[in-house]
Amino acid sequence: MDYNVPTLHWYAFKVFYNKVFEIEELLKKDGIETFIPCETVIVERGEVKKSICKPVIASLLFFRSTEQQALHQQQCLLERVILYTRLVGWQKLPFAIPEREMNLFMLVATSGEQGLEYLCDSPRDYRIGQHVSVIDGPFKGAEGYIHRIKGNRRLIVAIEGVCAVATAYIPQCFLRNIETD
Repeated sequence: MDYNVPTLHWYAFKVFYNKVFEIEELLKKDGIETFIPCETVIVERGEVKKSICKPVIASLLFFRSTEQQALHQQQCLLERVILYTRLVGWQKLPFAIPEREMNLFMLVATSGEQGLEYLCDSPRDYRIGQHVSVIDGPFKGAEGYIHRIKGNRRLIVAIEGVCAVATAYIPQCFLRNIETD
């Protein structure tokens, strides 16, 4: 087994000037996998209707790379992006998003379901509530925490420290409680 192979993780950029697709293209040219949570919207200009892909969380772009690549991209794109970081001791290090958290977030974000609500840049604790998994329906396989938002019970799937997505209503019979120790 080769221990010198760098590990790929998901990282997140906050992109300035609403240029997420431009930055995505630059990363793709370097062979870096990206993910932007988007929705398709119909825009009408004059009498022409056009469907466009619009980011659902303004200025947020996820990418998969090594820690060194993430730092390098931050330097190359200086004044255009900020890399999400965490404080370790007195040093800011790139925030590596756990693979499982990212996969669950992508599962919900790409479901195509209506009524998703995206939450970001909020100090709010998304982890309060009952920990559940979805066992049926369009969100089958997702895990998160139950919250009341605007009076409705919703499933919150979070990337801790970055953002979260709240699903539309999920019937109680589609949920299974996850025991936490």
